[in-house]
Amino acid sequence: QIQLLESGGGSVQPGGSLRLSCAASGYTYCDYDRSWYRQAPGKEREFVAIIDSDGTTKYADSVMGRFTISQDNPKGTVYLRMNSLKPEDSATYYCKTDLRGGDNCYGREYWGQGTQVTVSS
Repeated sequence: QIQLLESGGGSVQPGGSLRLSCAASGYTYCDYDRSWYRQAPGKEREFVAIIDSDGTTKYADSVMGRFTISQDNPKGTVYLRMNSLKPEDSATYYCKTDLRGGDNCYGREYWGQGTQVTVSS
């Protein structure tokens, strides 16, 4: 099992930038898919970005070209660099890890507790 801890949230004006971090602890032999989701008050949780164990990245259309997901290594810290922030980006951002790579890995997932991002003038 692993534990996830997000950090880096805060308040910023439109057009500003933030970098979120998600530190993973604990060990498994599985491969990790690392992703970010967000949820605004009164709205459903939505996908933001993912980086697979092979380094492949995907982004939601709403953040394409503005956000960048990266990691120190697949089992370490994953980051979300957010540029050109808009008020509609305001939400609680959650880190997620999905385990892959073997019969004992698939179906296991872990979530962090979330970090708040507020974009307003």
